[in-house]
Amino acid sequence: AGVAAGGSVLNASTADWHWMLNINLLGVARGCRLFGPVLIEQGKGHIVNISSISVLVNAPPERVYAYVADPRGWKLWSIWTQRDPAMTITYSGPASGAGAAWSWQSASEGNGAMTFSSVEPGRRVAFDLQLADLGTTSRGELRFAPEGSGTRVTWTMDGDTGSNPLYHWFALFAD
Repeated sequence: AGVAAGGSVLNASTADWHWMLNINLLGVARGCRLFGPVLIEQGKGHIVNISSISVLVNAPPERVYAYVADPRGWKLWSIWTQRDPAMTITYSGPASGAGAAWSWQSASEGNGAMTFSSVEPGRRVAFDLQLADLGTTSRGELRFAPEGSGTRVTWTMDGDTGSNPLYHWFALFAD
């Protein structure tokens, strides 16, 4: 499990920080402590993280889908490109939908690639994500559901972060 207090981390109270660290950091430590001996005894093993986040967007699903199903649209809303406007992005495959792909190189955000593996127009975009600097591959999807006058967008990721417990903790804070 992973949790976050709403708003900026700079405004989080001490109680919020204790709550987040108890679950996000100590939860991983407890899991490693519990399952680590089994993995060591077997001489191999990996822990797989699954996470999701949800937000309500004030737009209909078809409009939100259009920004997600076209890799070029991600520049308009992705925190990764906002943090590094100099990021180099290369697009390949169809302009949108299944098979649409892009890769990036960034001094601050790392290098990686994403390919849309399947889509359901207005409802869902599934993808494969490779983070070259971490040597990890993940699968994920964004689902779009009408809610009131807007759209509930739920982003789910699952992937193998290897046997390094610090990568498990890092994955909980990845955005």
